Amino acid sequence: MNELELLNQYINEAKHLVFFGGAGVSTASGLKDFRSENGLYHEKFLYSPEEVLSHSFFMKNTEYFYSFYEKNLNSLSASPNICHKYLSWLEQKGKLKAIITQNIDGLHQKAGSKNVIELHGTIMNNYCMNCNSKMEASEVFSTNGVPHCKCGGIIKPAVTLYEEALDDKVISRAIQEIDAADVLIIAGTSLVVYPASAFVRYFHGKHLIIINRDTTFMDSLSDLVIHDDIKDVFQYLDKNRNTLS
Repeated sequence: MNELELLNQYINEAKHLVFFGGAGVSTASGLKDFRSENGLYHEKFLYSPEEVLSHSFFMKNTEYFYSFYEKNLNSLSASPNICHKYLSWLEQKGKLKAIITQNIDGLHQKAGSKNVIELHGTIMNNYCMNCNSKMEASEVFSTNGVPHCKCGGIIKPAVTLYEEALDDKVISRAIQEIDAADVLIIAGTSLVVYPASAFVRYFHGKHLIIINRDTTFMDSLSDLVIHDDIKDVFQYLDKNRNTLS
């Protein structure tokens, strides 16, 4: 039995399957990841992406933040890829119980998934820092310069920037799902972003599966490691839907 056949078997046998995904899940939708050789962190900007995407930079240089944000993190025109679609089907089938994502692109929901835990928030939600009024993402991205509320306050994306803490309720939900899982699939993430990377330590189930082009610190602790393109892996799974009971 090869790796992909074994993966399909583990999914079939799962009673409480949980998926933990990172930026690599959305690259097939045309979005850039961060740390791969073609990722944002290897491109040259006036400021490093880590600096731009920090709370202090947002507060001090909001206009540059938004120019970078709109150019590099706008996923409104992106479509779900085979990974998003297959996971949505697994959820509809009752097999997949939760998706925990480090992504902020909203593509899992666009594909139809319901129980999505967004560790770092989402570009789809934006709020006024003064009165807390909401603004649609389409309006934010169509604004030239810094978007402002009717009250005059600055609009901030509801995403977790560097120097900001994750939401306690979101953390609790993610840990509960991982702890309850009998099969955990980790895909498209280097597992170097803390504290999200530490959550996988709460897994005590039967099968831990890593799908990632590069190695991670969890590889040696996993039951199955697939160093392959995520798109290819999920195309195989999708073609073998009829093998799942």
